[in-house]
Parts: sequence; structure tokens; C-alpha cells
Amino acid sequence: VNSAAISGINGYIVDVEVDISNGLPSMSIVGLPDKAVDEAKERVRGALRNSNFGYPAKKIVVNLAPADTRKVGSAFDLPIAIGLLAASEQLSSEHLKKFMIVGELSLDGLVRNVNGALCHAIAAKDNNIEAIILPEENAPEASVVNGLKVYPVKTLAEAINIISKPDNYPTLENNSDSFFEDNNDYLLDFEDVKGQESTKRALEVAASGNHNILMMGPPGSGKTMLARRLPSILPPLSFEESLECTKIYSVCNLLNKKGLITVRPFRSPHHSISYAGMVGGGSPPKPGEVTLSTNGVLFIDELLEFKRNLLETLRTPLEDRTVSISRALSSVTYPANFMLVAALNPCPCGYHGDRLKECVCTPSNIERYWGKLSAPLLDRIDLHLEVPRLSNDEVLITKLSEPSKNIRERVSKARNIQINRFKGTGIYSNSEMQPKHLRQYCKLDDTSTQLLKTAINRLGLSARAYDRIIKVARTIADMDNSELIKTQHIAEAIQYR
Repeated sequence: VNSAAISGINGYIVDVEVDISNGLPSMSIVGLPDKAVDEAKERVRGALRNSNFGYPAKKIVVNLAPADTRKVGSAFDLPIAIGLLAASEQLSSEHLKKFMIVGELSLDGLVRNVNGALCHAIAAKDNNIEAIILPEENAPEASVVNGLKVYPVKTLAEAINIISKPDNYPTLENNSDSFFEDNNDYLLDFEDVKGQESTKRALEVAASGNHNILMMGPPGSGKTMLARRLPSILPPLSFEESLECTKIYSVCNLLNKKGLITVRPFRSPHHSISYAGMVGGGSPPKPGEVTLSTNGVLFIDELLEFKRNLLETLRTPLEDRTVSISRALSSVTYPANFMLVAALNPCPCGYHGDRLKECVCTPSNIERYWGKLSAPLLDRIDLHLEVPRLSNDEVLITKLSEPSKNIRERVSKARNIQINRFKGTGIYSNSEMQPKHLRQYCKLDDTSTQLLKTAINRLGLSARAYDRIIKVARTIADMDNSELIKTQHIAEAIQYR
């Protein structure tokens, strides 16, 4: 019987082999099963008996091949039950090869939902399997895979009927296009934000090039409000990005009933989060916040309230856009292609440099406060902003600001320029450029080079910071629809450091 398991966020085929022989009545599952898989024998026994099927009083051995990879979860219940019925000749095995089967069984024969159904469906399609039988709750996410017949089932008996006479049962239609009809609906909009025009401009630049951004300002200046509205100006998800996000959330059992994620993720972990919660981990390994925010925004509010060693774990994902988790029994790599947005106060009390409230922190307190933030991490953040307190006139403004829809149109135009520029290279935004791309697409004239050289000397910038200034300048030039990076583009990029 064809089934599937998950490694990282990808599925792979598992052959469920069932052998029935004479001997003391027993059931053994081999092939590195975990506790949940091993307990399947009790669920299968109860489901078969309560669905009016015979359970052989013989020695039963179930092998999950390949035998050298660990099998996790309850998705093997249904294929084990089907394999047992076929081995005991209660079910014809004529059509079994056409199907992939996944699902958890309850004791009364109902089929319950499982994690990673989309990953299973993609694995079936990649291995030329015609159809998949899976729980009804998981069917919408599996239906987005073109060329695969999806049979949703509620009970074990229904699954058996479909295998016996597949032509008598309808398949779930592919409706991936309908998922994207309302993919730009956001509850939060930039039109609600008063003032902060320079910060909005910087956020537009960051969104246009997928750049990381750091906002510093006193409490109540609007840092969190601006960050939470950032997804509303990001370009719509492409189908490939949507599929990747859905696979991640499917593995973590975080999907809603819609079946496909069509808006960019926004994750905002609390500062008490653990290492495994941030970058992933556990046994078996599960994705963390850096993976759950892939193709979206990871917002770290009150950055310096997080433990320093936790912040340092972000350095590798920010550079490589992947995160690898190695354990004794397995090693998995998860995507971590997110846009980092960090916010912090300038000091413990929050009012250092504020024009109205006086700071009560001592210099040593401020130095200790900033000591949590290392230079290597700061280097990986492209734009550094000060978000000042709003003036009284700005607070009392009743006129709405520019809506997110208008900003998103400009951002999408800049992103399309980048997609066309890097077509066929596996790069989709300026922030992902490598040194060879900088040499090819980011040539500077003498004036710009001299300006950049002066900034490096005065600000003491590193080589990494130099590259990131050029990447931001390339994005600003794209926003101006300019093929060349001009002096004003470099000047604006420098001011964000």
C-alpha cells in the first residue's frame, strides 16, 4: 500500500507491507516506528471490528519501507488497515497501486485529519501515483496539486468502497485559483497611521527589496503599529510561495479550513520564546518562528528584551535563508526566507533622546542595555531607523493617510523589475543578491563611489554593511524605475545606516 512520511517540509513515499502467517495472534510494526505509529495496531484493530470487518487471529507483521527512516505520527493507520484487509483477502488489491492512502483512524472507524497532507499529495504526484485517499478535513489543501485525483473520506468503509470502485465516487475539484480571489484583504491599513512619513518611506523601500529593518523610538511612537501594517504593502503571494507557506503550516497543523495560505505570514513571538521555538527543534524536529514566517514578516518587538544567545541564532537564517536542525536520528533543513522587522526603545526607560520626557537611565544602564545587540547581527539589518514621537498637530490629524493599496502597487512594480532582472537565477529580490550580482547590476559612477567611501570612513562600516548599502540603493533605483544607481539613491541608502 502506498503511503507517505515527512522529512522537513517534504513528503516521501513509504510502502506499507503487511504479512499474515500462522502463529500466535499478534501484530508487530517494524521500520523505525515511533510511539504513535506503534499504537496504530490498537486503533486498527478497533476500527476494523467496529466497521464489521474481520481481524485475522494470526501473526501479523507490518513493514514500513524504507526501514532506515523514522516514521512519525498517526497517518499510517488507514494504509495499515487497508493493507491488512488486502492481505486477508477481504479487499481486492487490483487498484491499490493507483492510490496513496493517509489518515488516522478512530476506534469506531472514522478517519481523522493528519499533518502534512499537502506534502503527501505533492509526493504522490511526483511519484506518478494517480490518486490520493485522505481525511475530508485535509482534502482542500491536497486539491491544489494539479493532475492528482483527491478522494476525501469520512470512514474506513468509505475508503474501502472507493478502492473497490473508484469510478463510482467523485473527486474533489482543483480550486486553487479561487483561493487567491481575496488574497489582498488585510484588516490593518497604512491609512490609519498618522505622520511618520520618513518611516513609511523606509518601510516602502524595505518592502520593495525584501530588506530587514530596525526601528528605534520612544514608547507610543508607532513602531508596532507600522510593523503590523507592513504585510499589507508587500506584493501578493505567488502560487509557488503560497504552496511553500502552506506546506510549512500543514506540517505544523496550523492551517485554517480554507486549505491554502494566500496572505503573507506575520509572526510576532514573545520575548520568552525558547531556542527551539525560534529556530525549530524538538524530537522529532518541528519548524520554528523563522520558518513559519517564510515569505512573510518576522516581527521582533522589544528586541533587547530577548536573550542575547537567542538573538544570535538569527544570524545564520538571515544570511543563508535556511535553517538546519541536526539530531542523532535525523537532520532536516527548513526554509527561513523571511523579512526581519525589529523594534526597540533607545534605553531601558524608553526616553533617551526624547524631546519631551527626560531619560532617567544612567550611562552604564544604557551601555548594558545595548550590550545584548551584537555588531554582527546589526550588520545583517539593512535599514536602521529612528521613529520620533508624534507632534501634537500630527496626533490631532483626522485626515486619512495614503492607503496600503496604493503603496502596494508601487512595491509590486519594483519587485517585478527585480523578478525580471534575476529570472532563472533562483533570486527574487535585491536583498538576495550575491557578490557576482552586485558587480553585474550595481555599477556606481565616480561620484557615488566617493560618497560611499566617505560614509564608510566616517561611520566605520564593515564590508557586509557596504554590500547592504548598495543593495538598498539598487532597490531605491528600481522604485525610481532607473537602470543606473545614481548619487541620490546612494545618499538615501546611506542615511538608513
